[in-house]
Amino acid sequence: MDVDPDTENETLLSDEEDASLDAVSPADQPDGGETTGGPDTAELIATRSELKRVAAENAELKDRLARRQADFENYRKRVERERSETYNRVVADVAAKLLPVSDNLKRALDAESFVEAAESDEFRHFLSGVDLIWKQLNGVLEALGVKPIPAVGEHFDPHVHEAVVTEATDEYEPDTVMQEIVAGYRLGDKLIRPALVKVATRK
Repeated sequence: MDVDPDTENETLLSDEEDASLDAVSPADQPDGGETTGGPDTAELIATRSELKRVAAENAELKDRLARRQADFENYRKRVERERSETYNRVVADVAAKLLPVSDNLKRALDAESFVEAAESDEFRHFLSGVDLIWKQLNGVLEALGVKPIPAVGEHFDPHVHEAVVTEATDEYEPDTVMQEIVAGYRLGDKLIRPALVKVATRK
C-alpha cells in the first residue's frame, strides 16, 4: 500500500511530540500536577520554614516587649506610691511638731476674751499679732494638706476621736462629741493626731 509522504511526516511528528510530552516533569506542567521534588520545591519549603521561624520569633519579641512594658508600668506606679508615702510621712512628722505650737497660740488667743477693757492698747496689738501668726501657721498646714478632724456634734469615732471626758446629758444623743478639748488633724487617710473630746452618755 502506498503512503502519502505528507501523512507519514505528520505521523512521525505526532509520535515525537508524544515522546517529548512524556519526558516533561509534572512539576513543569502548567496544570499544577503533583510535584515529585526539585530545586524549586526545596527552596519553597525552606522559605516557608523560614517564614514560620521569623513569625515565631516576632511573636516571642512582642510578648517580651509587652511583659517589659508591664514591668515598667508596675515599677513606675511603685515609685510614685513610695514617693507619695514618703512625702506624706515627712509632712505628717513636720505637722506633728508644729501642732503644739498652734495649740499654744490658740490658748493665748483664747485668753483675749478674759482681757479687761482697761488693758493697754499695746497688749491688744500683741494679741492681734499672735492671731495673725496663728492664722499663717494654720494656712501653711492647710496648704500641706493637713486638715482638722470634725468633732463637736459628730458621732464619736474611736478611729479619730479620743474620749478623755464623758458626761451624762439629755442635750446630746449618747456617743456624741460635746466638746473639743484639743483639735485633731489628719493628712489624707493618715491620722496625725486624734481629737481629744468630751463625749455625751445616756443620763
